[in-house]
Amino acid sequence: MTSTDNAERTDDALFVLTAVLLTPAQFPSVLGDDYPEACSALGLEPYAEGYGLVLGQDGEGARWTVVIEDVTLVACALAAWDCGMEYDLSPDERSVVDALPGWPLALAVATPGIPDPHDPRPEPGGENRPPLTPPDAETWGSAQRRLGADEIALQWAVWREQVDNEVEFVESGQQPNPSISRVLEDARGYLESPPPPGRIRSAFASGGARTLRVDGPGWSMVARTDDIAFVLLDDEPGEVLTVGRGPELPKLLESLDELAVRPAA
Repeated sequence: MTSTDNAERTDDALFVLTAVLLTPAQFPSVLGDDYPEACSALGLEPYAEGYGLVLGQDGEGARWTVVIEDVTLVACALAAWDCGMEYDLSPDERSVVDALPGWPLALAVATPGIPDPHDPRPEPGGENRPPLTPPDAETWGSAQRRLGADEIALQWAVWREQVDNEVEFVESGQQPNPSISRVLEDARGYLESPPPPGRIRSAFASGGARTLRVDGPGWSMVARTDDIAFVLLDDEPGEVLTVGRGPELPKLLESLDELAVRPAA
């Protein structure tokens, strides 16, 4: 395995384009509502330590997603890349768990000097698992709903500016918006019966607050513990619903944050 910078190119080399973490606290939301579901989508056991996913091309240009056990290596690479630094992500072959054809995410980059990205050719008599593919951007479903929530979490300030301070809040027993009521009821249910790891995730936010990401059957919620919440639903394509502070939301968010999985410091 090699980066794009430093090795003689051979057909069995992997030229790394990017990498992502697959852990209870951080995983590609496109794969599932929680960590076990994301692992299942790739045929992996949901080990607590997690995995790293290395996305690249072989010498013929074919797309591959290589699963490795060295989570720390991937985390270091991501931290360096985020700072604009170079990092040679070359995992030890002994840490490789599996090599999956295709990419689960859409990438706009490719390795120079080799054929354009394409799915690997089927091997005669081989297992030939269906290649991983990113979700169709022209349709709406669970994957697109989760990707929409990812975007809101990344661009919180932009989305928050579009919302008045006086936004709808649903009190217990009231249903001015049945969809929001259902989501809040499901979220309250997590306090009584904690969901699988990754359904509630907490990340750093400015001002000592936390950004919460909560997912459930057919819905995603993004919230700041000091502010409002946004909700996306499978059955309301492209719509972003808002939930104001009110008397109940702060308590709910605080309680969810206590259950949340957090990235390692």
